[in-house]
Amino acid sequence: MTQSFAHPAPEDGRNAGSADPHAKRQEKDENLIQLVTFRLGDEEFGVKILVVNEIIRLVQITQVPNAPEFIEGVINLRGKVLPVMGLRKRFRMPERELDDNSRIIVMELNHNVVGFLVDAVSEVLRIPESTVEPAPAVVAGIGSEYIEGVGRLDDRLLILLDLEALLGNTGKEAH
Repeated sequence: MTQSFAHPAPEDGRNAGSADPHAKRQEKDENLIQLVTFRLGDEEFGVKILVVNEIIRLVQITQVPNAPEFIEGVINLRGKVLPVMGLRKRFRMPERELDDNSRIIVMELNHNVVGFLVDAVSEVLRIPESTVEPAPAVVAGIGSEYIEGVGRLDDRLLILLDLEALLGNTGKEAH
């Protein structure tokens, strides 16, 4: 099963049909970020939907000799060979057995297409930019270089990943 995402409304929340100038200002103040959210263990993470190409069920992953530990291997996706990064390994989380909820999120960033192995995909949601805060200093050194911020939802927190940092340090270990 493959889920593809169209990129519906502009990320900044603009609404061309609004005639009220105060409504436009309020919309502008409440810029929305559209995210795909997923789980690793008990933690919930999010990435901007604009970089997500699709979400696929697990397929056979072929291991690659001498690849960094967090690279699970490569997959064949409609004739293209894509590397798959295990985010549990990248963040030095305990391994767990893959199951029916495990997914590969296929993302494209700077012309690189990469699959990210996650425990489960949660939902697609929009959150106001104003609810996103920088990562707290307390998490410094625990993969914090890969965290873009933390989004506050009603009763939970959502860790927003910095994919450029995640892909840019593929030769380094997570701290």
